[in-house]
Amino acid sequence: MKFLLFPLLPLLPLVLSRAGKVYTEEDISNLRQKWAFEHPFGGISTFAHLPHVHCLTSPHEEFDVAILGAPFDTAVTYRPGARFGPRAIRAASARQSESRGFNVRAGINPYLSDVKILDCGDIPISPFDNELALRQMTEAYRELMSRSTPSGHRPIIITLGGDHSTALAALRGVNSVYGPVSVVHFDAHLDTWYPTKYPSSWPTLQSTFTHGSMFYLAYNESLILPTSNIHAGLRTRLSGADMSDYADDDAQGWARISTDDMDDMGVAGIVERIVEHVGGNKVYLSIDIDVLDPGTAPGTGTPEAGGWTTRELIRIIRGIEGLDVVGVDVVEVAPAYDWAESTALAASQVVFEVLSSLAKRAGAAVKVEAQARDEL
Repeated sequence: MKFLLFPLLPLLPLVLSRAGKVYTEEDISNLRQKWAFEHPFGGISTFAHLPHVHCLTSPHEEFDVAILGAPFDTAVTYRPGARFGPRAIRAASARQSESRGFNVRAGINPYLSDVKILDCGDIPISPFDNELALRQMTEAYRELMSRSTPSGHRPIIITLGGDHSTALAALRGVNSVYGPVSVVHFDAHLDTWYPTKYPSSWPTLQSTFTHGSMFYLAYNESLILPTSNIHAGLRTRLSGADMSDYADDDAQGWARISTDDMDDMGVAGIVERIVEHVGGNKVYLSIDIDVLDPGTAPGTGTPEAGGWTTRELIRIIRGIEGLDVVGVDVVEVAPAYDWAESTALAASQVVFEVLSSLAKRAGAAVKVEAQARDEL
C-alpha cells in the first residue's frame, strides 16, 4: 500500500493549486472565446441551443417566450409515441442558433432580438393516470402564464408535443390570463368530436379526454370564443353515414378550410380567410404536424394521405404573422415512425417561423410605443 501511495504524494500540491486557481474576468473572457462556440451537432440538446432553465422551479428567471416540452401520449386514439416528440424536435433544431438564425423573409433573427426566449424543459407528466396528467399540465401552464417577463407583456408558451390533448391544458393556462380566445387550428382532423363518437361499453369520465375531443371540452369550459375559431388543412373521414360531425363542429362555432382548398384558394386565399375570421382577437395557434402529408411528415400518430407540403404550411404561417398570438403548440411528432428526422425537422422549422413572427411583431409593437411616446 505504501508503495502505491508515496509516488503520488509529490503530485498533490500541484492538483490542489490548480483546483484553487482564481480566475479573472479576462481569464473567463478568454475561456469563452475559446470554448463557448458549439457546432450544430454538439452540445446539450436544447431547442436551437437556447439557454435551458427548468422554469417551473425557477420562478425568478424571466422569459418572454418559453419553449416547453409536454411529453405525453396516453390520450391518443391510434399510434402512441409522441411522448418522445419534444426530444426529437429539439434534436432536429440543432442547426438553428444565434449565429445562424437570421430569417430572410421576416428580416429578423429571433434569437438575437429583444425577445428573451428560453428552453424551459419539460413538464413532468404522469404516463399512468390521465386525470393526474391533465391536472399536472394545467397547473404547469397556469404557473408559467403568471410569470413576469423582461418586456412587461404576458409570457407566450410554445409547446412541443406530445399528443394534441395537451392543448386543453394550455388553453386553461391562457384562459387564466386572457379569458376565452380564438383558436387557429392546423390539422387533418376536427378534434371537436363528442367523446361518445368513440364507441365503448365501458364509459368513464376520464375517457372523454382524448386528442380528438380536447377542443370539444375546451368549448364546454368556455375557454374558446364561440364563433371565431377555424380549422385549416382538414381531410378527415367522418363518423357514421352522414355529416353529423360537421354539424357538431358548426354548433361549437368553427369554420373549416380543407386541404383541397389549397388548390382553389391558394396560400393567399387561405391566409385572408383565417385573418378575416379571427379578426383582432387573441389567438391560440395549434399546429398538429399531421396537417402535412405523410410523405413529408410520416412520424405522427394519425397520418392521413393527401396533406399539405411543409412549404405550404410555412407560407400560411408567415401570412398570418400579424395575428395577436398568445399561445402556440406544435404537436403529434412521433419519432418512432419518422424517417431521417423529416417530421421533426418540419416541426422545428415551424417553431422557428412562429418565433420569427413573434419577434417581428414584438419589435413592431416597441416601435409603435416609442412613436407614441415621441408624439406626447
